[in-house]
Amino acid sequence: MTNRQWVLASHPKAAADESTWRLTQAPRPKPGPGQILIRTQWLSVDPYMRGRISPSANYTKGVQIGEVMQGGGVGEVVETNHPAWKVGDIAESMDVGWQEWSVLTPDLPGASRVNKVDTAVAPAQASLSWLGMTGLTAYVGLLDIGRPRPGDTVVVSAASGAVGQIVGQIAKLAGCRVVGIAGSDDKLAWCRNIGFDATINYKTEGDMAAAVAAQCPSGVNVFFDNTGGSIHDAVLKNLAVAARVVICGRIALANNFDQEDTGLRASSRLIVTRATIQGLVVFDWWHRREEALARLAAWHRSGAIQIREDVVEGFERIPHAFIRMMAGQNFGKQLVRLEGG
Repeated sequence: MTNRQWVLASHPKAAADESTWRLTQAPRPKPGPGQILIRTQWLSVDPYMRGRISPSANYTKGVQIGEVMQGGGVGEVVETNHPAWKVGDIAESMDVGWQEWSVLTPDLPGASRVNKVDTAVAPAQASLSWLGMTGLTAYVGLLDIGRPRPGDTVVVSAASGAVGQIVGQIAKLAGCRVVGIAGSDDKLAWCRNIGFDATINYKTEGDMAAAVAAQCPSGVNVFFDNTGGSIHDAVLKNLAVAARVVICGRIALANNFDQEDTGLRASSRLIVTRATIQGLVVFDWWHRREEALARLAAWHRSGAIQIREDVVEGFERIPHAFIRMMAGQNFGKQLVRLEGG
């Protein structure tokens, strides 16, 4: 039996396209001592992957030409050489990759750990979304770095996306006023439906700084930045005193990954506002995973958090899912469902 895999064909200099990856076949792998073999059911597609296919230095090792594309996934255990795992268990890991069959090592620590999925709590794909890395990102990014207080104004860019929709709802639970920024009226309507107080369409606003000022007359206390670029500049012009800025992503600039990010020189504004800016890499916070997921599960059970998913069907369409997500065409968390998912 063979294992279809998407391997990296080239390091894109701009936006990735279908030629960035190549579909190959290899023999179905066998698990070694202490390992399990899963048949992949769901794959997660995320903006951080753009950095993994750049040859430039990043916070972790990237994908080399000819290697299987990295990525998180969920699958059913079909062979096991580990005493704690049995055939039929559902496993989630950041190390699944873009392939139909994957050998995993459950005893690895940190982000490489393999997690059992309890489908009685939530559907299997939730472990790739609000009940996994995405949820942890939103949780620690807002609560630990953003430190929201009741009455704060929280601005979230890419507000209808995988992380943004969760951030906005946690901010409401914290007693904040929440303003969401996205690029379509449908996405903004979803944000308002899940509790955002106000929204801004960055594609139709002629002056984004003025639009932010109009929705945040007392300034922005917490900015959860998923985009970078001109949206970042517009919000930084409107920071309140002692504001906290969480830099989670830069999808607006991701296709220029190898170029230096230049924009607003905000140092004078930071002096005036005494604001702080901190970058967020979720793997630094993996020790908070169990706490975060327990609270997220409780909020979801109570109806305090709702999630929208964008599902692309089929192994052959994984690159398409990545490309459309990077272009902002997804509506909610981007997932790919394989056979059996």
